[in-house]
Amino acid sequence: MTALADLVREIPDYPSPGIVFKDITPVLQSAQALADAVAALGEPFVGRVDVVAAIEARGFILGAPVAVALGAGFVPLRKAGKLPFDTLSEGYTLEYGTSELEVHVDALERGRRVLVVDDVLATGGTAAAAAQLVRRTGADLVGIAVLLEIAALRGRRQLEGVDVHALLAG
Repeated sequence: MTALADLVREIPDYPSPGIVFKDITPVLQSAQALADAVAALGEPFVGRVDVVAAIEARGFILGAPVAVALGAGFVPLRKAGKLPFDTLSEGYTLEYGTSELEVHVDALERGRRVLVVDDVLATGGTAAAAAQLVRRTGADLVGIAVLLEIAALRGRRQLEGVDVHALLAG
């Protein structure tokens, strides 16, 4: 995982002063690094997942190939107003504001085993909202897999009882 960690670029004061943005695009630009990340994200959940639900936007980039690798379906968790059908929504707080996630009301069936995938776990607000959306559909949350966890922001506190798998700590 050292090779992956070396590819994550830090951008200070983006998107606002005091925030250090973790840029994963160098990981995505390397075919080998991307393949390694996808395999490692899904590995702990092999045989345990029916659907991967990924968080907009960078979570989509990782979530779809993880779904393929696991032989699972894919469901997008989108920002408010982006889905064309009836939705469930869940609000959350970010380091630099608030937002909302939505999922189609029929996207996940009761009892389906769902893995949530995203790029970064920071304060945990987005991941907690995603977990809540999965639960509200009646599906079973198997876990959350992220490329990078910013441990200093203590996002896991919002995810008690959830199996959180992070490839890198930053």
